Amino acid sequence: MAWSRRTVLAGVAGFTALAATRANAGNGNAHDFTFTSIEGERLPLSSFDGKVLLVVNTASFCGFTRQYAGLQSLWERYRDEGFVLLGVPSNDFGGQEPGSAAEIKSFCEVNFDIDFPLTEKQHVKGTEAHPFYAWARTSLGEGKAPRWNFHKYLIDRRGDLAGSFGTSTRPEDPALVSAIEGLLARPVG
Repeated sequence: MAWSRRTVLAGVAGFTALAATRANAGNGNAHDFTFTSIEGERLPLSSFDGKVLLVVNTASFCGFTRQYAGLQSLWERYRDEGFVLLGVPSNDFGGQEPGSAAEIKSFCEVNFDIDFPLTEKQHVKGTEAHPFYAWARTSLGEGKAPRWNFHKYLIDRRGDLAGSFGTSTRPEDPALVSAIEGLLARPVG
C-alpha cells in the first residue's frame, strides 16, 4: 500500500494538534467511563488500562458498514500487542442501527465474523450522548465529534485521547494504522 505524502502529513498534523488540545482539556480520561456490553454486562473502560483503545460508533445499515471488515482485521492484527477495538452501535445517524442488541450482535457475527467487544446501542451526539462521547466532544471540540457512523476515537494506554478520525478514515488508512502502531510501540506506564 503506497502512502501519499499528503496522507502522512495530514495524520501527523492532526495528531500534533490533538495532543495540544488534549493537554489543555484537563478533565479526566477515558478510563473514567463505563459502557454496558452488548451482552448486558458492565464494561468499564478502566479495564483496558495499559492498552491502546479504538472506540468506533457503528451501524449495521450504513454505506460505511463495510468498515466492519477492516475493523475486525485491525483487531486481529494488533490485539496480541495490547490493542482493543470497541464498537459502539448507535442509531443517531439516519436511523441506520434500528435493531435490538441480539440483532446487532447476530448481524456483526454472521456478516463480518466480528469478535471484538461491542456495547449496547448508545447515543453518541446531542444532549443524550453517552458520557464518554460528551467528554470527548468537550475535550476535543465540536469539530472532532462524530458527524456520522464509524467515527473513531483513539485512546492511549493511560486513557488519554490520542486521535480522532472521521467516518471516511478507513480502518486500513495509513494515518490511523501509524497512530495505532506508534502508541503500541510506547512502553506501558
